[in-house]
Amino acid sequence: MDTLTTFRAMARNNAWSNHRLHRACAELSPAELTAERTSFFPSLHKTLTHILLVDWYYLDALERGGRGLTLFADLEPFADFAALRQAQRDADRRLIAFCEALPDEAALDGEVQIQREAHVQVDRVGGVLLHLFVHQIHHRGQAHAMLSGTRVQPPQLDEFFLAEELPLREAELRELGLPVR
Repeated sequence: MDTLTTFRAMARNNAWSNHRLHRACAELSPAELTAERTSFFPSLHKTLTHILLVDWYYLDALERGGRGLTLFADLEPFADFAALRQAQRDADRRLIAFCEALPDEAALDGEVQIQREAHVQVDRVGGVLLHLFVHQIHHRGQAHAMLSGTRVQPPQLDEFFLAEELPLREAELRELGLPVR
């Protein structure tokens, strides 16, 4: 498997993982979603919101959108979980589309400018994508652990790549409009 194929698979895996996690969280009441819990961000809602905001931030840099740090002006843009869930799904589709549109592996070495507080960081597309995937995995793990402390069983999030486990995710991939493989 080449690097570009791997990045595209990671983008699809990200969408699938978010779908499963958000579906489980949708079973919670608004009070359960916003209840204080032990983690870096003190609630499921705040953790899921943080994932989305950082997705927006790095997608903006990758797409050269120019919004930069203004994307953090409102740290809680969605009081309603359904709206947060839809916004995450939209961001996931943007990430998939970005990865699918990369013409070749050389595009992974393209320059990305990331607005920071006091400077513009210059990095490479591949590095930014790796960072984004690790960030998502890290915070989804925190949300998964917080969900363990609720009445809702946390979903399995790590059975995406293995061929034998395709039946475990096939219906969800179809639901998301992702390739079934």
